[in-house]
Amino acid sequence: MKKMMLLGALLLCAAGAGFAQESRQDASVSFIGVWAPNVNGLGVEPMHTTSTGGVLASYRYDLTPRSQLELNYNWAQNSISYKNASFPSGEVHARMQEISGAYVYTRSYHNYNPFVEVGVGGYIFTPILDYGTHQFDTKQNTNIGGLFGGGVAYEISPSFDVRVGYRGFVMKTPDFGNTNFKTNRYYVLMTPSLGVAYHF
Repeated sequence: MKKMMLLGALLLCAAGAGFAQESRQDASVSFIGVWAPNVNGLGVEPMHTTSTGGVLASYRYDLTPRSQLELNYNWAQNSISYKNASFPSGEVHARMQEISGAYVYTRSYHNYNPFVEVGVGGYIFTPILDYGTHQFDTKQNTNIGGLFGGGVAYEISPSFDVRVGYRGFVMKTPDFGNTNFKTNRYYVLMTPSLGVAYHF
């Protein structure tokens, strides 16, 4: 009986150890910077986006040791200004939210794990009706686009790593439902990131 109990305990320990090594998921939280170029088009000269900071939350699931699927959500606030003949100083204080999915390819070199990613998603631009918004007839925009990026993760323990990355999101410029803000152009919203991931 004691031998059976000892064997059962050993099997449970081995299964637990095997499960602990089978870390196939991770969740990360990162601080991001948000930058975008000035955009000229359809009489808007230019559309200017202020630089800001935000938060990115990501979840990855390992398909293979080198391939993952990733879900992302990020949040930031900034101001977008438009200049043209009708609106010499049009400005919208906006909340920006990204919801996206991506394929991630990664390699391992000791504690360093470089990765690249590509995916699709949407950016939601919501006007905030406060002193920073000069036009109150603005509406929420949802712009669909493509995500690309890369970076490196440094493993500090089997459960945690530190990630540094660069992400770009290609989409049409927001117009907030106002024809005077329409540029009919695409731009890249750039979001470098620094964060921590937990593997489980």
